[in-house]
Amino acid sequence: MRAILRGLVVTGLLFGGAIFGLRLAFPLPDISQRAPDVAIPADPARGLGMRFAQAAARFPAKTGVLPLIDGREALGSRLFLASRAEVSIDAQYYIWHDDVSGRLLLKALHDAALRGVRVRLLLDDNGIDGMDPYLAGLNALPNFEVRLFNPSTIRTPKTLGYTFSFARMNRRMHNKAFIVDGAAAIVGGRNIGDVYFQIGAGSSYVDADVLGIGAVVPETQAAFDAYWNSASAYELERLVAGPGDRPGLLAAAAEAARTDAAAEFRAAMAVIGQRVADEGRSLEWTDVAILVDDPAKGLGQADPDQLLIARLKEKLGAVEQRLDLVSAYFVPGRNGTAFLADLATAGHRVRIETNALETTDVLVVHAGYSKHRRELLEAGVRLWELKPRADAPAEEAGVGLFGSLGVSGTSLHAKTFAIDGAQVFIGSFNFDPRSARLNCEMGFLIDSPAMAAALHRHFDAELPAISYRPELTADGRMVWQENLPDGTVVTHEREPGVSWLKRLAIVAIAVLPLEWML
Repeated sequence: MRAILRGLVVTGLLFGGAIFGLRLAFPLPDISQRAPDVAIPADPARGLGMRFAQAAARFPAKTGVLPLIDGREALGSRLFLASRAEVSIDAQYYIWHDDVSGRLLLKALHDAALRGVRVRLLLDDNGIDGMDPYLAGLNALPNFEVRLFNPSTIRTPKTLGYTFSFARMNRRMHNKAFIVDGAAAIVGGRNIGDVYFQIGAGSSYVDADVLGIGAVVPETQAAFDAYWNSASAYELERLVAGPGDRPGLLAAAAEAARTDAAAEFRAAMAVIGQRVADEGRSLEWTDVAILVDDPAKGLGQADPDQLLIARLKEKLGAVEQRLDLVSAYFVPGRNGTAFLADLATAGHRVRIETNALETTDVLVVHAGYSKHRRELLEAGVRLWELKPRADAPAEEAGVGLFGSLGVSGTSLHAKTFAIDGAQVFIGSFNFDPRSARLNCEMGFLIDSPAMAAALHRHFDAELPAISYRPELTADGRMVWQENLPDGTVVTHEREPGVSWLKRLAIVAIAVLPLEWML
């Protein structure tokens, strides 16, 4: 026994020494003396500030909002705003893919910088695999600066950074924001990549963003500044050596511009251009609040009242009649399950849409959700699990604003909810422990009976046709109801799409102490 204990002690010392040595060999850059850098406010005489000045004057202290549900329209909006920028572009994203949409948008930022626009790009280091050469090439431009959030100091392979900085690197920046000229901001759930904008014949995500102009934009700029200047954001040149590969990026972007998808985005840009050319008349003007985590969360140093989850609990706790919640990665955990169950048992109507096992892209997340499914059903919460619908175009929805959620893609990625037919949240927050405690998140809370009613109608009219509905029978068995196109209802005695091997894996994962990381 003594020999075993001695061996464990020696192993622990060696492991601790190795971690200490790696931290010395690959230290984080010192940014303690860095001067703060702040956003440029909207200028009513230039760029989009001039375009939207009259609209903002007609609706003082209000925000004009335009929901972006269709993927092509969502990317077209970003490309349109970037093409019209004259002063500044501030963008932050969790994932940026090296594909058609990623290259087109990088090229749009590149071109804006060459026009004299100041571009600040803040990216989470987890989601930019293979992008270092392109980003370094852009970072070398006079008006372009790139920073990385909680980066790995080992660039190849970056995952080695987790071996000696796990606590820090396990905290990611999941925020998504695109702010142009201090006058317009797009916030929501989409990362940058073809799968998020529904490009191509393969699988894609269904998601939601919102374009805002007016009162909420300066607040969104302030949130960006807080992250840009945070102790987790490092200048790219401190981590990536060399001039980068700007010629390679331009060549790749030129190839992307020749694709059919690029033509579709140019058409979407024209549509968005028409919708904002009327000085905001086609937007809904209302009250919008930005909900955002303090960036200190990226280092595990945020107080509970500095977290977005605290604001969400406050809003959800005020539900009077009904809550309709869409969450791609829904892992309520023990506390969230109790919270939602209490709402339902108090007589409130609580409905939740998430991915079925067949449509989720993360098996462990589904395992984390399924362990709480029975308790939610017993409390009266209604659950809907999106089934595969790759053959159904968005225009089949026919139920308004949120009709395409779950219809036009193969996997749900949206994070939104509606309260009492009065308010809607659109943002990056997944209802899971990782969003609540580990990852940094943000979103817009919008006072909009029209948008809330549209999301409620999505649950009423659309979900029965595109989802499985878990239910408990009188004798306590869980079954899944499926509405077929011919009007018949099929009852599945076992979870659809689950082989015995997957079922075994879900059971095994559910008992592991992993939920805090999901």
